Order: sequence, then structure tokens, then C-alpha cells
Amino acid sequence: MKKAGKTIGFVPTMGYLHEGHLSLVRHSKKKCDVTVVSIFVNPTQFSPSEDFNGYPRDLERDSKILESEGVDFLYLPSKEEIYHQNFQTYVNVEFVTKSLEGEFRPTHFRGVTTIVLILFNCVQPDFAFFGQKDAQQLAVIKQMVKDLKLRVEIVTCPIVRERDGLAMSSRNVYLSTTERKDATVLYKSLQTAKNLISSGERKVSFILSEMDDLYSSISSAQIDYIKIVEACTFEIVDELMVDKEYFVLVACRIGKTRLIDNIIISA
Repeated sequence: MKKAGKTIGFVPTMGYLHEGHLSLVRHSKKKCDVTVVSIFVNPTQFSPSEDFNGYPRDLERDSKILESEGVDFLYLPSKEEIYHQNFQTYVNVEFVTKSLEGEFRPTHFRGVTTIVLILFNCVQPDFAFFGQKDAQQLAVIKQMVKDLKLRVEIVTCPIVRERDGLAMSSRNVYLSTTERKDATVLYKSLQTAKNLISSGERKVSFILSEMDDLYSSISSAQIDYIKIVEACTFEIVDELMVDKEYFVLVACRIGKTRLIDNIIISA
């Protein structure tokens, strides 16, 4: 296909597909001649205390969805194919992995970069499509691609949300009816930050305090972090500067389900 001059788009997933995944597929189909989707629940990005065994899976459903979307190829590697018995090589991106998700999930990004590089080597795409919801993961992958001089262009696609603002995630299925309502606090807190910044607020401690107040009335909510970082470096900031872009990031457990969300804003 490459010899014929066709462009290959790639959407790596862990399955249990939702509209967020499908938006990536549609971006790929619009931009590329051929679209490949992979499904692989990657064990190396889960810590022993996380939900690898319970992560939702429904291959038959996913296959039908991808077929209806007109995906050209579904790549379904086995664990043994990806990580052979004597597997020893991992990819580490340094600075951008240390804080935020890296602090709460210290082995997570090593697993992400390793599997993404393996999949890139297998599929050899021209373009790979990732959602902004995993903003830090996206920054890590972009850094890896830049540093290792990989011949693939990373395409960032917008977050897809439910009508009430909740970012779509395969883990949303874990939420009870009450928890599902509680989970909207993540988006509400991000909108609070957006409104404060739009009105001229530049002090990060005040913005975060106002966001934090929204969670105090949600008994199921346990915050891991709420932070504002520079969009290009992921450095945590104390004060916003004019004409710079920032991510407002939140990670919160609603009951037992850990959710993340973010918005990108200009001060």
C-alpha cells in the first residue's frame, strides 16, 4: 500500500469502543487512504492495584462497530505476540512523565510508550490519531516521536463529551447511576476555571480553590489532582501569562472509578 503511494492512518485502542474512539477513526478516514485500528489491552500500563483484569472488553461488539465505520484493518495482537517470554526492552520519556499521572501511576507511561512504539513498528502508519482527553499521554507520545525521530505524524483530536459534559471513556461503564451524575463535577469544575480565566483571573491558587470547592459537596469524589500546566512543556505554573496556552487538568475518583479530564485555554 505504501509503495502504491497510499497513506496509512492508525488508531491504537484498548477496545470497548465509544464515540470518542470513533471520532478518531473518522478523522483518520477523512485524512488517510487506509485506516488501521488496533485493540490491545496493554498489561504494562496497569499497576498491580489497577483494573487490568476487569477492564471492559467486547471484541464482537467492537468488530461490528469498526466494520460499520468502514475501517480497513483491525489489528488484534496477542499478549504473547507483543511481549514474548524474554521481553526486556522498555521506552522511558523523562521529564514530562514525572508529575500528575506519573506521580499517581509511576509505571504507566513506560507501558504506554513501549506499546505505542511496538504498534508503530508493526503498522508503520503515516499518521496516528489520539484524543486530547489523555493530554499528558499525548505529550509523552509526541516527545517520544520527536526524540526517536519516528516517521509518523501525531494528530490530536478533540475530546468527545456526553450531553452533560462528561468526557467519554471506556471506564464510564463502571459508574453507578448516582456516580454517573456525580461525575459531571469534573466538567463543571473545568468550566469554572475557564470562566474565571476568561474574566481575567491569573492566580492559579485561586482558580484551583474555586474548582476544589465544587468537589466538597460530592461525597463519592476523591481528587488525585487539579493542576494547571503550560501546554507545550507540561510544567506546573503558579500564575498565568498573557498569550500563553495552558491545560487545566483534573484526575478524580468517583467511587472506585478513576476519571480524568482537561480543557486547553489561553490566558
